[in-house]
Amino acid sequence: MTVRMARWSAEHPWRAIALWVVFVAVCFVGGNAAGLKEATAQDDAIGEAGRAYVMIDNGGFADEPAVDNVLITARTGKLDVAAGEKAAADATAKLRSVTGVAEVGQPIPANDGSALLVPITMSGDPDTASDRVEPLRAATASVQQAHPDLRIEQVGGPSIGKALDDTLGDDFTRAEILSLPVTLAILILVFGALIAAGVPLLLALSSVTAAMGLSTLASHLVPSTDVTASVILLIGMAVGVDYSLFYVRREREERAKGRGHVDAVEIAAETSGHAVVVSGTAVVIAMAGLFLAGDSTFSSLAVGSILVVAVAVLGSLTVLPALLAKLGRWVDRPRVPFLWRLSARSSGGSFWRRVLHPALRWPAATLVVSVLALLALAAPALGMNLKFPGTEDLPRTTPAMQAYDRLTASYPSNGTNHLVAVTAPASAASSVHTALEKLARSTEGDPLFAPLEQDGPDIEVSPDKTVSVLHVATPFSSRSDSATDSLHRLRSDLVPAALGGVAGVSYAVGGDVANNEDYAKHIWRTLPIVAGVVLLLTFLMMARTFRSVVVALTSILLNLLSVSAAYGLLVLVFQGSWAPDLLNFTSMDAIVSWLPLFLFVVLFGLSMDYHVFVVSRIREAVQRGMPTREAVAEGITGSAGTVSSAALVMVAVFSIFATLSTIDMKQLGIGLAAAILLDATIIRAVVLPSAMTLLGRANWWAPRFMRPRGRHAATAVVTPPAPSPSPELAGRR
Repeated sequence: MTVRMARWSAEHPWRAIALWVVFVAVCFVGGNAAGLKEATAQDDAIGEAGRAYVMIDNGGFADEPAVDNVLITARTGKLDVAAGEKAAADATAKLRSVTGVAEVGQPIPANDGSALLVPITMSGDPDTASDRVEPLRAATASVQQAHPDLRIEQVGGPSIGKALDDTLGDDFTRAEILSLPVTLAILILVFGALIAAGVPLLLALSSVTAAMGLSTLASHLVPSTDVTASVILLIGMAVGVDYSLFYVRREREERAKGRGHVDAVEIAAETSGHAVVVSGTAVVIAMAGLFLAGDSTFSSLAVGSILVVAVAVLGSLTVLPALLAKLGRWVDRPRVPFLWRLSARSSGGSFWRRVLHPALRWPAATLVVSVLALLALAAPALGMNLKFPGTEDLPRTTPAMQAYDRLTASYPSNGTNHLVAVTAPASAASSVHTALEKLARSTEGDPLFAPLEQDGPDIEVSPDKTVSVLHVATPFSSRSDSATDSLHRLRSDLVPAALGGVAGVSYAVGGDVANNEDYAKHIWRTLPIVAGVVLLLTFLMMARTFRSVVVALTSILLNLLSVSAAYGLLVLVFQGSWAPDLLNFTSMDAIVSWLPLFLFVVLFGLSMDYHVFVVSRIREAVQRGMPTREAVAEGITGSAGTVSSAALVMVAVFSIFATLSTIDMKQLGIGLAAAILLDATIIRAVVLPSAMTLLGRANWWAPRFMRPRGRHAATAVVTPPAPSPSPELAGRR
């Protein structure tokens, strides 16, 4: 299939290029026209906390209006009360005339006299308040200009939301802008020619563009999340460049042997093109495992990743052969003198043979030492904690977050609330209310809960009286062990005791603490299921591709080792105390809840890129009659330049994401970059060759039903035809 597609594209290059351009344009324009559908609270409901939010959402409670604030503090020393009150009066007068402001409250002084707080109630939909907060910020800025001796700032949920949206948008733009020159610089270093370097970048960018549009269309079936676009860029740049790199390097290699450019394209399709299809299929299989998690976030990430990988594979099989055939030897122009000579050398075979020497000379000892080292690196993963990022984890580089820190310093507020949501027939509303009052009273005197307010328990009832919500306060932060203990006490003891006797009632306990607990349990429960299905499908695919059970099994084991080491490294960096200053982040002493599952499928899929490419080259050498040791040496040294270059591109792109502001993107970028680096070096240059050398001909064992007829068990890609003096396609079949 890959050969037929490449042949058609090479013989009809302008048609193939035009069809690709039309495809990308239709995807992008169609996606923008359809608009993006984002996930709702109903889509995100996980565990008991999710059920609580669904109950509350179904209750039809009136939305609480959005509230923002103006914070007035002294620039140095203590706040001058008279000056602060004058500024507060000016802010009140200005803000009352701003469109979108429903009410401006009286200034609230801090207990220590360090600040004044002017509360602002906004009109309109609270969900869109951050989009409408800019006029308030402009009014506050004008008050600041009139009172330069004071610090007058806008701070609150809408302001922080706006600042976070701006930060994420700037981050995404910066990652996109940085990834292009960095990737281009690496490709110029690899190829030594500008056009050859630009071709993979062009395919990656067009793949990302098309996938963005397709994912927007797909969001109407699977709602999208905030990080989907970032993941599409992250994965798309990595695999788009990698797949092109495999293809272009092989095409250049064949031309260097004297083949015509169309012949070289066909051979590249038969070898590297086949490896790209297998690698892309492995990534798609791995990402499809996320659907088993039953989570809108993972489903959205799966859709985005699958689409961008599928588009990149399609592009490498269609428009890439057309471009290479049309460009011919112009693909090596214009040359960068020093880099061109460097890239034209023999791929550093002597260096890689020295690296491989221990694995080939003492395979058993090398395998044991390297595996033990990776297991030691993986060991910290046993202590992995999972948490959602909170306000305290947002970057402090924005004025809104700096103002938030000053707000919490002047108006300290410790503790968090649990939400007890109850549904029952309207006729049982009074019984439910009595039971919730009893529940609230049962927390009095318990150190795990905060004292009740003077006006009694905080109970809300829906307009139709079928849903009731009790707010249970604790004096602890949402991440503390004591807050978790209070949640467990509510769920296992207090709530069942208070509500168990009410007929027709159903209840659930939610809140920030419950969200963290339930989502972490969800991840640990679904990870084995997703991993098991991905491992099984990948095993079957690899066994079918290489006609070898042993190759499939070693592929699985090596990738598991790589992923485990990445987990351990992630815990060392983000749950330790040595890296925050070095990498510019505030430690949350935990890993972002959704990251382990997502990292597993991404790393498992991407690791197959190198594995398929390297093992394919080794198998080619075995098919030519080489002993296993020499075949391993030739296959790895022959592919080392391509694999190293591809890994360098991936590590560079992923490392850019590690520089972004939010903790989830930092963890994702560092986890992926470190794992790819480990995979392309220790796994592929040490563990893989030592294991295959030890196994020898057993590498290619398969049951009788899997063995191809009339061929050696170690079937390989057909040996390319010799160059033909004919200008026609010598290898045409």
